[in-house]
Amino acid sequence: MIEVKNFTKKYGNFVAVDNISFVVNDGEIVGLLGPNGAGKSTTMNAITGYIEQTDGEITVNGYDTIKRSKKSKREIGYMPEGTPLYMDLTIKEFVTYMAELRKVNRKERKAKVQEVIEKVGLSDMQNKLIKNLSRGQKQRVSLAGTLIGDPKVLILDEPTVGLDPKQVTEIRSLIKELGKKHTVILSSHILSEVSQICDKVIIINKGKIVAEDTPENLENKTSNSNIVYITIEDPENKIETMKDKINGIKNIKFIEELEDKTKKYEITANKENEDLRKEIFKEFAKEGITIFEMKKPEATLEDAFMKIIGEGGKK
Repeated sequence: MIEVKNFTKKYGNFVAVDNISFVVNDGEIVGLLGPNGAGKSTTMNAITGYIEQTDGEITVNGYDTIKRSKKSKREIGYMPEGTPLYMDLTIKEFVTYMAELRKVNRKERKAKVQEVIEKVGLSDMQNKLIKNLSRGQKQRVSLAGTLIGDPKVLILDEPTVGLDPKQVTEIRSLIKELGKKHTVILSSHILSEVSQICDKVIIINKGKIVAEDTPENLENKTSNSNIVYITIEDPENKIETMKDKINGIKNIKFIEELEDKTKKYEITANKENEDLRKEIFKEFAKEGITIFEMKKPEATLEDAFMKIIGEGGKK
């Protein structure tokens, strides 16, 4: 478990992170989101013990990152952004070197190196030089270096940045699999990725936590629950009278005319969470307006993120 209590980090008069607290439970995959300069990397670096906090307390599986830094660091595998690797080493040589740094038992080292290389899917090319690998393969090598020593906590900074769609899917699946045995914190600018991988999302803006919940709950909380989209056939343009016939309608907005001459509209209800679909079906039928499609807008984590950041972070 990772526990962050009242964590603050200042650089001179600049407050990079301002008194934040959160908990990551064992076995959780948690996404850390925020615009550039929000404090994500500072928070991750403090958890790894790379930097010390100005105030507050951080513990990793019970070990204080300052008072018991050696023990807390043993619990963590860190994959930094940009895959910093030794390009003139082979995959096997690099992972073996990382095993030595992490003081993996000499008698078990060879077997552990092979186990990790196999886990990231690089067994067939373990004797290739890293400089000759693709970007996706280098990401896997970096992940192998993170996994050696079997750390309980994995911290992954932008693990899929720069990858093609196939490589993103592969790394994404690998992270989900790792989440079955490890606690994972990852940062990413790809919000659909976080939505698919993570159990919980923490959004940081201007050094403060502005939202913390499951991706699904964040999407639902920030969705436009009083909006419905309809596609209709209305040759006499009777829709202009429907606002007067249905009391709950606040606004009817034309969106576009489709190729089959049907028209798409956005209907907004007066009240939040007011569902006008039954009333719309009934009253439109009375007026001879044919409804081809009616649906509520689909909320995404990107919508939630933009709304939360735009509102200045009202939790």
